[in-house]
Amino acid sequence: MTQYPVNMNITPEITSFFDPATNTISYIVKDPSTNHCAIIDSVMDIDYAAGSISYTHADAMIDHIKSKDLKLDWIIETHVHADHLSAAPYIQEKCGGKIGIGENILIVQDTFGKYFNEGTEFQRDGSQFDALFKDGDTYSIGKMETFTMFTPGHTPACMVHVIGNAAFVGDTLFMPDGGSARADFPGGDAGQLYDSIQKLLALPDDMCLFMCHDYGPNGRNIKWETTVAEEKQHNIHVGHGKTKEEFVKLRTERDATLDMPTLIIPSLQVNMRAGEVPKDKEGNPMLKVPIKGLN
Repeated sequence: MTQYPVNMNITPEITSFFDPATNTISYIVKDPSTNHCAIIDSVMDIDYAAGSISYTHADAMIDHIKSKDLKLDWIIETHVHADHLSAAPYIQEKCGGKIGIGENILIVQDTFGKYFNEGTEFQRDGSQFDALFKDGDTYSIGKMETFTMFTPGHTPACMVHVIGNAAFVGDTLFMPDGGSARADFPGGDAGQLYDSIQKLLALPDDMCLFMCHDYGPNGRNIKWETTVAEEKQHNIHVGHGKTKEEFVKLRTERDATLDMPTLIIPSLQVNMRAGEVPKDKEGNPMLKVPIKGLN
C-alpha cells in the first residue's frame, strides 16, 4: 500500500465558487480546527473585446474570507491555466497569503516567454511566485498538513494538491462523463497525462476529487465533485482499465478536433506571471497577440 506523507482522514471545509464565463470552479479550503484557509485556482474577470479587467469573482471569495474572519495562508495555482486569468495578486493584496505553483513553471515560462517574445525583464525563474512545489512537498493550512503530486501531461507544471481527504486535481482529470483535459498545448503529452491520471487514481477509492472545470456534457447540470472510485469505474477516457495506448489514441484524435480556448492568449501571459498583467515600456498594462499558431 502506498504511504502518503500526511493524514488524509481530515475533512476540510470546502466552499466552491463557479465562474460561468470560463466554467472554472475556485475553492476556499479551510482547516476544520482553525480559522486558516487556502484558495485554489482563483479567477480574474476579463472583457477581452473591451480590454478591461474586473474582480467580481475574486471579490466574492474575499468577502467570504472576511465575513468568516478567516486567515488566508495560501493562494494555490494547480497549473498555468489557458482558459482563465488568475486573480492571485489582487487577492494577496487584500488578504495576504503566499502564491504557490509547481516548480515546472520554469519550463512554461521559458516556452511562452519565447512565444510572446518577452524581453530579458521577464524573469523565467519562477520568482513571481512565493513557493515552487516539488513532487511530494508538504505545506500547512493552519494545522492541516497537505501534499503535492506532480501530474504533467496537460501542461508541464500541473500538480494535484491533496488536502485531508480531498484532492484538487486542476485539469488533470474531469468529471467521469467529461473524461480528461487536452494534451496538445506546447509541453503537453498524452502519454504523460495517462501516467499522471493513473498516479491520481492510486489514491484511496473514497478520496474526494474536486475539478477545476466542468462543462455539463450532454446538458447535465454543472458538477465538480466526485471520487477516485467513481473515476476508475466510469471515466469515459480512462475508466474500466483502459490501456495507455487506447488513451493516447483517443486523446490525440480528440485534441485534433478542438479549437484553442478563447482566453488562451491573455491567460498565458498573465498566469505565467502569477496573475500580474504585463506592462509596456511606459508601464501601461498591455497584452500581445502573436500571429502564429499555438499548436
